[in-house]
Amino acid sequence: MTEHPGHPSAAGVPESPYAPEELVQQDGVGVPDPFMRLWTPHRMAYIEGENKPTSAAAGSGCPFCRLPSLPDADALIVHRGDAAYAVLNLYPYNPGHLMVVPYRHVADYTELTDAEVTDLAALTQQAMHAVRTVSAAHGFNIGMNQGEIAGAGIAAHLHQHVVPRWAGDTNFMPAIAHTKVLPQLLSDTRALLAKSWP
Repeated sequence: MTEHPGHPSAAGVPESPYAPEELVQQDGVGVPDPFMRLWTPHRMAYIEGENKPTSAAAGSGCPFCRLPSLPDADALIVHRGDAAYAVLNLYPYNPGHLMVVPYRHVADYTELTDAEVTDLAALTQQAMHAVRTVSAAHGFNIGMNQGEIAGAGIAAHLHQHVVPRWAGDTNFMPAIAHTKVLPQLLSDTRALLAKSWP
């Protein structure tokens, strides 16, 4: 392996089994530093608004309307209820980040029927049970952003977030580097949660 100042082997520390075979220095970056980089280019799709609906109308590119028509594994749907379904977030804040979504294309919580409110609540409870079974979450952030001004990425189709939390899960990575390290593929997370759904 090529050594350079700041590389772990140059400091006498055992190399990580995840270290690359060869470190390539990019021209023009200055003096190398000791940091490894975790690249998350898939996040650019979210940042640039890829797959966001072009209008507020149902079926006009709304992913929450389209997902139920796909097989569960392809859509990352963990469980289907009578009036709503639970699906993994494609851009998760934490591992196991789920959303509970009514099938009906509706934007505002006050527009839900009694059956939809009941199913949304039941699926949220079930999601918490499944995540605790699979990964022993210490807590949860549960909520929904109503309207673009409140931060809803897809404001036209209501969705409730169920975000598992663990002690120490907010560290320098998200706070300083604006990067989340997710140790498991979404397809594997979906399979575990679906198997453990109450």
